[in-house]
Amino acid sequence: MTTTPRTLAIAATGLRKAYGDKTVLDGIDIHVPVGTVFSLLGPNGAGKTTAVNILSTLISADAGEARVAGHHLTREAQAVRGAIGVTGQFSAVDGLITGEENMLLMADLQHLSRREGRRITAELLERFDLVEAAKKPASTYSGGMKRRLDIAMTLVGNPRIIFLDEPTTGLDPRSRHTMWQIIRELVAGGTTVFLTTQYLDEADQLADRIAVLNGGKLVAEGSAEELKRLIPGGHVRLRFADPVLYERAATALREATRDDEALTLQIPSDGSQRELRAVLDWLDAAGIEADELSVHTPDLDDVFFALTASPVPAQPAN
Repeated sequence: MTTTPRTLAIAATGLRKAYGDKTVLDGIDIHVPVGTVFSLLGPNGAGKTTAVNILSTLISADAGEARVAGHHLTREAQAVRGAIGVTGQFSAVDGLITGEENMLLMADLQHLSRREGRRITAELLERFDLVEAAKKPASTYSGGMKRRLDIAMTLVGNPRIIFLDEPTTGLDPRSRHTMWQIIRELVAGGTTVFLTTQYLDEADQLADRIAVLNGGKLVAEGSAEELKRLIPGGHVRLRFADPVLYERAATALREATRDDEALTLQIPSDGSQRELRAVLDWLDAAGIEADELSVHTPDLDDVFFALTASPVPAQPAN
């Protein structure tokens, strides 16, 4: 997809950050189209939160340039803050006051009128299924409820871009899936989401593009399917019920791995449509019909472990 500065919610080049002699970000580029989910993956300490903190103006980069929501990150920092919302790893919810009071406090911080603040609070509490708990202290909320309230508070200012830094850490599976649905609804409404996560299935489910950060560098970027094709091990599996057809196919497909007991053949493949079509065309031409055909590709776990198995060698400073 061709992108221009007008279609990019985030455009960053050469971001660098070091603490003493430890380089956390080593000149990374990040480009996020408007209305998409961009997920940044990496081991603990890889620099994911540092990237979020820089792009949300919480800390300054040592080098590099960035525009967020069309605004220069440093020269127009206030405009950037007005266009974004940030939900960190740890909830910003005040447990001593009610959920509704948390929302109204956020509305005050956004300088909304009392009437507008109450209107938006009521809408968001309903949208996030928090109406029944609105008058209760937030300290009584479950983990999933607190995360929903946290995101609802972030949305009070109607941000165009939301940074979600490991938003489902510690949540049970049902609460995680609820959060996923909330994120999908936000993007469907035109919001851009910058997501960091340690859950690879989360990135697989939600992200339009995924970048893998390791040793301060982006070591790979693409859609989930593109990343999976980087790792060997994909194959097409053919299963036969007829031993005669199985033998005919095995004889012709010499590169296939045989399983004579299960009557299956495993053909190396990157899982692409082109390679699958080639296998189907060959079967048609040979007059052979497999009883079952399945495509197996590496998952994001395989990609993650392969790309982050060892640190990226440090590069000498320019």
